[in-house]
Amino acid sequence: DIVVMPPDRLVKIPSDINPEVAAFSEIISVGYHSISRFLEFSHKRRNLIGIWGDGNMAFLITLLLRYRLPKSKLVVFGKNKYKLEYFSFADETHLITDIPSDFAPDHAFECVGGDGSEPAIDQIIDYINPEGTISILGVSENNVPINTRMVLEKGLRIYGSSRSGREDFLDTAKMFAEHPEIVDYFTNIISEVIEVNDISDMKMAFEKDIRKSYGKTIMLWNV
Repeated sequence: DIVVMPPDRLVKIPSDINPEVAAFSEIISVGYHSISRFLEFSHKRRNLIGIWGDGNMAFLITLLLRYRLPKSKLVVFGKNKYKLEYFSFADETHLITDIPSDFAPDHAFECVGGDGSEPAIDQIIDYINPEGTISILGVSENNVPINTRMVLEKGLRIYGSSRSGREDFLDTAKMFAEHPEIVDYFTNIISEVIEVNDISDMKMAFEKDIRKSYGKTIMLWNV
């Protein structure tokens, strides 16, 4: 088989990087891109950042924030206590039903998506400090209403990210090389590695991925 690809679309991953983590470097680069835009848009008071979500995107955003903003306090909010236990690099984790009354983040990242987008964004708008920046990363199939009155009253900035470019892939590869320990953290969200020898193995991998409650399914191609 021959794959035709312009050379400037290819990014070399260090040979000593775990290939199972490299397999989902695209979504990591999306998170990297979102944080790069956040650093460009947001004001410089970044003492306290809230992350809503306890899935894969919340995990990688929190981990990337830990390395890119090491002095910021990171607090994660989720629905599942067992998932929040994976966020060992966060400063605090809380259930969304148990948010401290005095919690007031400077900025926030929404990584929930689906039906949970609306309540997550509502909570963020309620708790965030005036003039904060909200990054929307959770994908929803439905229109999500936003309390624009409070957005205006607090002077908030909201932006969305779901893509990345070549520079983000280059920066992600560089991060892997400079901080190999971050690759070890990312292995925590690999839920299963399935060897694919034929089409039936592919079908099984997709069916297992749909049923899993957490993590990434890696397909190891032997065809």
